[in-house]
Amino acid sequence: MDEKLFEHPELITLFLIFTVPGLVMLKVWDQIVPSGARRDFSKSVFEAVAYSAINVGLFMPLVTVMRAGKLGPVLYPIALFVMLLGAPAAWPFLFRKLLVSQWMTKYGLHPCEQAWDYLFGQHEPFWVVVHLRDLRRIGGRFGGNSFASSSPAEPQLYLEEVWRLNAIGQLTEPVQRSRGIIILAKDILAVELFSYYELEGQSDAGRSGPTVAGGP
Repeated sequence: MDEKLFEHPELITLFLIFTVPGLVMLKVWDQIVPSGARRDFSKSVFEAVAYSAINVGLFMPLVTVMRAGKLGPVLYPIALFVMLLGAPAAWPFLFRKLLVSQWMTKYGLHPCEQAWDYLFGQHEPFWVVVHLRDLRRIGGRFGGNSFASSSPAEPQLYLEEVWRLNAIGQLTEPVQRSRGIIILAKDILAVELFSYYELEGQSDAGRSGPTVAGGP
């Protein structure tokens, strides 16, 4: 049976062309756009085939050249790789960029379902003050080594630096020897975010964070 299968390599190529690109696009999309539930790929077969067909349509001039045997033994596998994997991995990034553009968000839905995913998905540094349900507050810095969970996981926040808050709500200095803090969703009431800045020429102890609203 295996020998008969490989007697028709064109059928294998056809199968790959109309399944692999769509699966790659769906997988990459799920990685860059958080959603409320994990995708069941057994229920996404028709989507994968449809997206693969669109991909083939975009590459139809290249497919014509490939079928004519004009690429040669070196360029053919490169073109096949680009069509099956390279371009399908890039389409979701381009499509997401289009969806989050100002024009599209004005007339359509944003791909991110939750503000948490939208904000922390921008990977920007912030000064953060987390208001807990027991009325305590935790201040810190959300930087390049910090982490925020994304859907469908429950919101969790890791701050790489914990800062002390004084009586007027100002972030005064980092807690020495702290390796950060993990804050769970069940404890969070609200999260305040402030534009990040760092005073040049000062040590950690000399930095001063923003003043937040409200008392201790």
